[in-house]
Amino acid sequence: MQATGTFNELAGIDLRIKVVDIGANPIDGRPPYMSMLQKGEAEVVGFEPNPAALSTLNELKGPYETYLPNAVGDGDRHTLRICRAPGMTSLLAPDPAILGLFHGFPAWGEVLAEEEVETVRLDDIAITEGIDMIKIDIQGGELMVLRNAVERLRTVSVIQTEVEFLPLYKGQPLFSEVEMFLRSQGFIFHRFFPINSRVLQPMVVDGLVYSGMSQQVWADGIFVRDFTKLDDYTDRHLLAAASIVHNCYQSFDLSLRLLIEYDRRHGTAFASSYFSKLTPSS
Repeated sequence: MQATGTFNELAGIDLRIKVVDIGANPIDGRPPYMSMLQKGEAEVVGFEPNPAALSTLNELKGPYETYLPNAVGDGDRHTLRICRAPGMTSLLAPDPAILGLFHGFPAWGEVLAEEEVETVRLDDIAITEGIDMIKIDIQGGELMVLRNAVERLRTVSVIQTEVEFLPLYKGQPLFSEVEMFLRSQGFIFHRFFPINSRVLQPMVVDGLVYSGMSQQVWADGIFVRDFTKLDDYTDRHLLAAASIVHNCYQSFDLSLRLLIEYDRRHGTAFASSYFSKLTPSS
């Protein structure tokens, strides 16, 4: 099934989503909320402590984007390990034993320098009040951020966070730990977006160190406020979640279900408008 427009266009709703992007480095390409941002249907507060990446973000930003230089964490001082591959720089130390299982990772994870950084708690940053979506990709520090964002999580409808199935860093929390914490905060696992595997050494596939095969290593996990308990949703939760899962992940079935609940509460007809435009007659 394909959608021919944004959630707002299909449902006939005027809604702007507030996103916090932690680790907003554009190295990973187009963020999932970009379609909303380009149409003024989202505003973004991004955190990126890497000066070069922050400069790029600020050069390219639009009217609904704000980028800050803070390292988000638990509010304490930590050692930042700067790795040969910028995408592996982390507050945690790379684990050579695990990295050595795969091609490329031992070199990418080589620590070139260390520096002390002060972190801030998401709960303590006023500009992050009232957020609808959190996206996190900070190489093993995701659970630290979430544990120090309990107040902010009250308004959040959807979380996209990197999760690992093997500890690439020493002491790194894995998917199961992140899932258990978010479940305790009223969220349910929805899907992976995407999931990534790598070939175990010494085998090589097509001569490429980036090839995947059997071992799932990491993914972005999508968590949604628990939709098995819609009575716990506020009206804002319903509309924000419906918008985000439609625009970012093409979860049209969940979006429709959330709209039906909103219509039940208010006597509106957003769900029928959404569904008729989602599945136009031939």
